Amino acid sequence: MKSDLDRLMRERKLDAIVVTGGEEFNSARYYLSSGAQITHGSIFKRRDKPALLVCNRMELEEARKSGLDVKTDVELGYYDRLEETERDANRAAALHWSDVLRGLGLREGRVGLYGTWAINKTIALYRALQEQLPQYDFVVEEKSTLIEAAMLTKDADEIARLRSVAERTNQAMAVAWDAIADLRVDGEYLLDDAGRRMTIGDIKDLVRRELMARGLEDTNMIFAQGRDAGFPHSRGEADMPLRLGQSIVFDLFPRELGGGYHHDMTRTWCIGYAPPEVQAAYDTVMEVFDIAVEAYGLNKPTHLMQEAALDHFEAAGHATTRSDQGTMEGYLHSLGHGVGIEIHEGPSISHLRRDDIFQIGNVLTIEPGLYYPERGFGVRVEDLFIIDEKGELVSLTPFHKDLVIPLRQADGQLQ
Repeated sequence: MKSDLDRLMRERKLDAIVVTGGEEFNSARYYLSSGAQITHGSIFKRRDKPALLVCNRMELEEARKSGLDVKTDVELGYYDRLEETERDANRAAALHWSDVLRGLGLREGRVGLYGTWAINKTIALYRALQEQLPQYDFVVEEKSTLIEAAMLTKDADEIARLRSVAERTNQAMAVAWDAIADLRVDGEYLLDDAGRRMTIGDIKDLVRRELMARGLEDTNMIFAQGRDAGFPHSRGEADMPLRLGQSIVFDLFPRELGGGYHHDMTRTWCIGYAPPEVQAAYDTVMEVFDIAVEAYGLNKPTHLMQEAALDHFEAAGHATTRSDQGTMEGYLHSLGHGVGIEIHEGPSISHLRRDDIFQIGNVLTIEPGLYYPERGFGVRVEDLFIIDEKGELVSLTPFHKDLVIPLRQADGQLQ
């Protein structure tokens, strides 16, 4: 949580942190600015002191919505530094940072660097900082950064936003289910009221409209049918017609408009009926889902949940990445991950990550799956959970887990 920042800085022996970046979405800056809609600006925080947001003058009012102390780069003399360095932007930025840090009372020490920027600009700025400001040791954490550690657990305001995104995402998925259920059958294909074959692209467009109407945006959903469903991250082909009896992996992970908190859920559907081998794989995945939930325990290592899933899949005769690292079918991924401003955050539920534990305030997925592309199907089921203040695992994904979408009409008759 953000309230942990000073503790985390002490643990890392950081005297200050700076979060900077360009115009692209910047989860670290978004997080520390409480979602202020700024496209420029840097946040400077000295340990045990309030943070300062330094922004472009054009974004002053947006920056003030952060609740942080705010100053513009003009009033802090950036443009004077730019003239002094003959418009060398990186040298000017380095000297400007020195001005800000000294203004915060820090004349030397360890400064952690965070944020998102184009790699060439990041490297150039880092070199300038090292050359121009030898009194500061600029620290780049290689793993489990301070920001990632803070984001690992969510506070009450974050949980409220995540619950809201979850509710709206589940509503959009329900609209897709109902729209498919109302289609008419033409052989193995599905038709709309105008007699046109419905495609994956049509369903995606419908879901995007439903998300937008609810203040959410698509982040490249997965709606993959048949063989494509056998590849965990295949997005699905927009021009592919919907077909009866084929497995569809529908992974929906939208976020608040303009960047913000996500939901993440997956359902597997078969339209009209499920072939026996898809039903069998689905039943196994649901068994593992239930086993995973049963394996949860507050403060337990997360890898134990993944290992319980691996044990069941392997006992049922499916390859896993533990039994065969090179497998291209069977169970191919970790059991889950944290979700928040980033779609993939900590903790990880993987047999390869031994240090993560379940903590109050975690928001995480549980998503077992089986993938057999050469047999023409894939299956995945995913809910998003919070670990609440009582330490209980609570699903934010109430949409039902039925495999088969029963069609309300077939050749004009109710089924």
